[in-house]
Amino acid sequence: MNDVLAIILGGGRGMRLFPLTFMRSKPAVPIGGKYRLIDVPISNCLHADIRRIFVLTQFNSASLNRHVNESYRMDTFSRGFVEILAAEQTPDNPNWFQGTADAVRQAARHFTDLDVEYFLILAGDHLYRMDYCELIDSHVDRDADITIAAQPVTPGDATSMGIFQFDRDGRILGFDEKPNPERLAEIGTSVPSGSTFMRPATDKPFVASMGIYVFSRDVLLETLAQEPGLDFGHEIIPSLLSRRRVNAFLFRGYWADVGTVESFYDANIMITEPTARFSFYDPRRPIYTRPRFLPGSRLNDCRIDRAIVAEGCFLDRSTVRDSVVGIRTRVREGCRIARSVLLGADFYEADGDAPRTDEVPRLGIGRQVVLDRVIVDKNARIGNDVRLVNEASVQQADGDGYYIRNGIVIVPKGGIVKDGTIV
Repeated sequence: MNDVLAIILGGGRGMRLFPLTFMRSKPAVPIGGKYRLIDVPISNCLHADIRRIFVLTQFNSASLNRHVNESYRMDTFSRGFVEILAAEQTPDNPNWFQGTADAVRQAARHFTDLDVEYFLILAGDHLYRMDYCELIDSHVDRDADITIAAQPVTPGDATSMGIFQFDRDGRILGFDEKPNPERLAEIGTSVPSGSTFMRPATDKPFVASMGIYVFSRDVLLETLAQEPGLDFGHEIIPSLLSRRRVNAFLFRGYWADVGTVESFYDANIMITEPTARFSFYDPRRPIYTRPRFLPGSRLNDCRIDRAIVAEGCFLDRSTVRDSVVGIRTRVREGCRIARSVLLGADFYEADGDAPRTDEVPRLGIGRQVVLDRVIVDKNARIGNDVRLVNEASVQQADGDGYYIRNGIVIVPKGGIVKDGTIV
């Protein structure tokens, strides 16, 4: 795959993931106890022997840049690299990225001179495993100008995605971005009867774009130069259907867009299940991340059920179920944690470094704390006798040291929840 360049889109402000993106970009959000979202597409690239990778971002890129630099150091004698390209003002364009296509257009001056034949464009906030070799081979074998990874979806999911319409041979004839139920009723199904391309399932009659694109070199460069559109899904792809060979690559594995608080929470809880549809534990195709020199986690008189506990944690006489416990997490005695995602900590707090005031709790989770359906971001401090369970089923709220989004209580990065707080 020496003739392929991967371009990973870091996204905009990430408001749908707020407050997790208040101090970091979307690809830098931790997931699965020890990873970050950016590790997923980069690992998929490395397994496909794609070694030249750009990550485009513009907001809060410091932590992402640090993670990439510390995690992915290529051989000095190879042409491989994983490089952050942050949005920058230039004499030609003083604006921020205005969309997915505009981001690639503005970054094009960094890769037009590279000796590559295909551009693989990926999102930085998706959770999946894909063999990109199969995707590229499909693009080449079918002599396509553009290939889009796609998967069958239900009518409920179709309203939040880009939906294709195909001819019998699988060529894309139409594209609707986030169609409403009335439009879906008009479409009926993405695949016509008698199709040689695929057999539609009754429960998943529509085929949706996954936001993963392969462009032949000349096609992408000409498109960026000639088409004024700012976004691939909304503008560029629909405008090219009648003039370019645009094909779909069907993917039937697990895939999730974790760009919202709810989808991010659901994906983390899903991986704790015994029969999880996605697992970080694949001996042949591991998800890579930053190497850390942390001790094994220490559990004292605890009950752990259907949970992931990352390295470097200390849990004391507590119960954890259906939850993810991130690196360096400290859980003190008597806690009950259920259906929660703890993102961990960036450092340990020694006794001499502890706050010298009763108003600021110790780093981690205090004594006799109850958490249910909670996300605790990194370096948070939750005091003793705190109860975060959202008993009133509030959907949206901003509180003292916490937020509620879609009914999920979120303690932000570095947040402080004082002793005795009840939500």
